[in-house]
Amino acid sequence: MKFFTLNRAFYSLIVLLLAIQLYRPEPNIGNAYSDQDIFHYTTVPDNVKEILTTSCFDCHSNNTHYPWYSVVQPIGLWLQHHVDEGKDELNFTEFKTYTSKRQKHKMEEIVEMVREGEMPLKSYALIHGDTRLSEAQKKVLITWAESMYNGIQLNDE
Repeated sequence: MKFFTLNRAFYSLIVLLLAIQLYRPEPNIGNAYSDQDIFHYTTVPDNVKEILTTSCFDCHSNNTHYPWYSVVQPIGLWLQHHVDEGKDELNFTEFKTYTSKRQKHKMEEIVEMVREGEMPLKSYALIHGDTRLSEAQKKVLITWAESMYNGIQLNDE
């Protein structure tokens, strides 16, 4: 009797995993660059631009380079959730559309998240080694974000 219940649970799980493969969330595939992106808002040094595009843009722009395993559910759903959250929090493609108060706050958050090692996410950097930030890259990014923060004038209260 116990074996029958375990067997039934196992097959139910297999059917559920197969059925969930049919669901495909809307991918974040678009143009990471636009006339509203951060690079049109301000001059970004090449070394900072490289860090942003390599370590941040998959979750914080309008274009994500999905790994092969993103089509396997529920992993794809989990990844898409992270991308959606990342874009809601900060979208470099639409940075110019933010109020100056929000722009300033986002620069402050970049400094905080990078300094505390919260970004890029450890789970993401574990699999995508090229997104890990060296201490030198962290310093460059923090210095840039602090200078951006100081340069943004609050004018839309």
